[in-house]
Amino acid sequence: MPAYHDSLETRAPAEREAALFAALPDLIAHARAHGAAWAERLADVDPARVTSRAELARLPVLRKHDLMERQHASRAAGGDPFAGLSTIGWRGLLQARGARRVFQSPGPIYEPEGQGTDYWRSARALTAAGFEAGDLIHNAFSYHLTPGAWIMEAGAQAIGCTVFPGGVGNTEQQLAAIMDLKPVGYCGTPSFLRILVEKAEAAGVRLPIRKALVSGEAFPPSLRDWLAERGIAAYQAYATADVGLIAYETPAREGLVLDEGVILEIVRPGTDDPVPDGEVGEVVVTALNPDYPLIRFGTGDLSAVLPGACPTGRTNTRIRGWLGRADQTTKIKGMFVHPSQVAEVLRRHPQALRARLVVSGRMADDRMTLRVETALTDDHALRQTLAHTLREVTKLRGDVELVAPGSLPNDGKVIEDARSYD
Repeated sequence: MPAYHDSLETRAPAEREAALFAALPDLIAHARAHGAAWAERLADVDPARVTSRAELARLPVLRKHDLMERQHASRAAGGDPFAGLSTIGWRGLLQARGARRVFQSPGPIYEPEGQGTDYWRSARALTAAGFEAGDLIHNAFSYHLTPGAWIMEAGAQAIGCTVFPGGVGNTEQQLAAIMDLKPVGYCGTPSFLRILVEKAEAAGVRLPIRKALVSGEAFPPSLRDWLAERGIAAYQAYATADVGLIAYETPAREGLVLDEGVILEIVRPGTDDPVPDGEVGEVVVTALNPDYPLIRFGTGDLSAVLPGACPTGRTNTRIRGWLGRADQTTKIKGMFVHPSQVAEVLRRHPQALRARLVVSGRMADDRMTLRVETALTDDHALRQTLAHTLREVTKLRGDVELVAPGSLPNDGKVIEDARSYD
């Protein structure tokens, strides 16, 4: 029988959807009441109306670079370090309940950690990866500045595991501790786990680690299989410093199952518009966390929804995993062109369904072609008006190619840099 963290994982999808959207209005109302930025961003929103995906999609997406810019501006003005996006602070900034820790991610961006067990919800991913009470876990995520190690430690302790805080670096010292203490589990990046295994093999010993939850970078099947050959069953978690756990791998090895505490949307890069299931786009999540209620938070990562349910019996939506970055801003002839500009061209021409701006040529000889899916592939007038709009929006000349619907790759790319830099 599969090991579930709780009964939420096997709920009927309709029951889960109803519960998530029953909780959303209260989250929005709380965010507006206790977060100055949310009060401003959602001033015209009636929280009681946001009870469906269609209504949620009307709200603006808060992208990571916007969050960073807001924090920088607020701190420069001597204001709230969290820029009014958190409802808690450590000095009674907004209400009496304070943050337990504050973390710094690259940017810098500061994230609060509130009170509570398994605050980042990683226990669910650890359970799916086979961790259980009584395990000793070697935690090789960083305990310095960022929340990575704390995210995993909180979940491990919630399910009754003991944690050795290995942190990053000091490989020889960490390897010695592993051989002394013989932990059965590992949390950290997959690349560092490989380094540990290789160093152990070079010393003629075998790591005692038999299970792993990895995150923080790509985890290709080749590395997964390489570890399995050495007796380590490794699974991946998709988490961010802002949201915590978003999705996690199961023994089925078929995509990643969404966490029960988030609402996920996949939107077309450069827009706030959800795409059909199966189409690659930017991961946008709403975290049901009243302390840091990130509502329609654009992670900048690309993924797509997988059809059907997980063979393990978990009924939540599955995604394909990390498929790249959504921010495809590209400099062409000395000018930046953004995915949002490609979206603006499409917006002005309803006959255009999807588009991909292909940049080609060699250094100092940039050429761009807008490939547009449309049923009107022989419409010369449409080609001309699209070329005019492209120049008006980007301030650059480009060719337009009309192609049949479904012709463009389903990889989430809105701008493809195909230039040669030899």
